[in-house]
Amino acid sequence: MAETYIDLSISPQGVASLTLNRPEVHNAFDDVMIEQIIQALQQLADDATVRVLLLKANGKNFSAGADLNWMRSMAEKNYQQNLDDAGRLAELMRLLDVFPKPTIAVVQGAAFGGAVGLLACCDIAIADAKASFCLSEVKIGLIPAVISPYVIRAIGERASRRYFITAERFFAEEALRLGLLHQIVENDSLEDITQQLCQQLLQNSPAAVSAAKTLIADVSQRPIDAQLISHTTEAIARIRVSAEGQEGLTAFLTKRSPNWLPKD
Repeated sequence: MAETYIDLSISPQGVASLTLNRPEVHNAFDDVMIEQIIQALQQLADDATVRVLLLKANGKNFSAGADLNWMRSMAEKNYQQNLDDAGRLAELMRLLDVFPKPTIAVVQGAAFGGAVGLLACCDIAIADAKASFCLSEVKIGLIPAVISPYVIRAIGERASRRYFITAERFFAEEALRLGLLHQIVENDSLEDITQQLCQQLLQNSPAAVSAAKTLIADVSQRPIDAQLISHTTEAIARIRVSAEGQEGLTAFLTKRSPNWLPKD
């Protein structure tokens, strides 16, 4: 039986914590961890009690990226085996990117290689002031292919041109400037800021939050034409007449709390 490389927990308020748990190898991921994360994401996406997902890591570093032994084993396999293997990492990134509830990446220490892709797939990314990042693949003759759609979307083509080909290490302030991070906090405040974000998200309609995520994916990078305008007008009309839309409007107009707020 494979060792468990992640921890999974759900708070009474519906905050799920998916924690990378291989601190002895700086949370490097291999095919086993990838499958465990995929299963966890599928489980949490279908769990109606989950309101927020935290992506965290135990130990000094968030993740060193791909496990060296795993990469060594893949070098010995043929093209089709490598294609299948890369497909599983691609599925992990896709599931995290389209996860229907809000996602927060909480980063301490180093986030290298594929770990940068994980951050780029999350809705919100925060890190401690000493965090560092590196798209290191070209150093060992590879490219950040599977994570590239998400990283390029997050930091832009211009920054990607630099960091994909230099493989240089950059730090929290630069990651914030590029858009990979939303906020930098001191390490001893990381947990407090994370909880504040969770409480902020828990105030909002779960259905509306999910619909807002879908809206961004639908609208981003599309021309503002009649088709897009029609899509957005249909989206607001649809949610206005939904159960949570009606509840939210009624609660606002009658000056009461909506029924999705966490109970004390």
